[in-house]
Amino acid sequence: MAFGLRTKSFGFIEGEAHEFVGALQWWNQIDDSDQWQRGTYYALCAAYTLVSFVALVQLVRIQRRVPEYGWTTQKVFHLMNFVVNGLRAVLFGFYRSVFAIRPKALEQVLMEVPGLLFFSTYTLLVLFWAEIYHQARSEPAQKLRPSYFIINGFIYLIQVCLWIYMSVSKTAAGLEAAKLLLAGYFYQH
Repeated sequence: MAFGLRTKSFGFIEGEAHEFVGALQWWNQIDDSDQWQRGTYYALCAAYTLVSFVALVQLVRIQRRVPEYGWTTQKVFHLMNFVVNGLRAVLFGFYRSVFAIRPKALEQVLMEVPGLLFFSTYTLLVLFWAEIYHQARSEPAQKLRPSYFIINGFIYLIQVCLWIYMSVSKTAAGLEAAKLLLAGYFYQH
């Protein structure tokens, strides 16, 4: 007994193609509009400022409640969230000045530092949960913090090497390599 595989062909009827292209025109209008770009950057600035403020309030609240413990992983996490989101708010708030910075490698450093700190912040969150897990199971946790520092140090070393290559090379290859590496780190932007 033979079975036939039915396939449906996908294609545009002449009218549908025009509708599809017309539906994409709104994006081109927004992308070309300075007013939309400015509004988007300032909205992101406001959002990151709000998140940064919330992280600062949380840090102060925890410090006031239990000051005797010093700088715990949780407090450092909130401090790093405050710094990361504050830096992003500043970058989005002054986006025209940031995009005008020359040399291009310096602009790239300013744009990538919040991403690197974001990586460190959330690997710190992983460390925090790993410490809780090990404490709950009464297992030793001495090797967790050194692992955190080694992983972050390695990532920062690679990034610094890329920044040096970008500033020395003067080609687009260094810039593309840095963007590719950061995209691999965070799979964002």
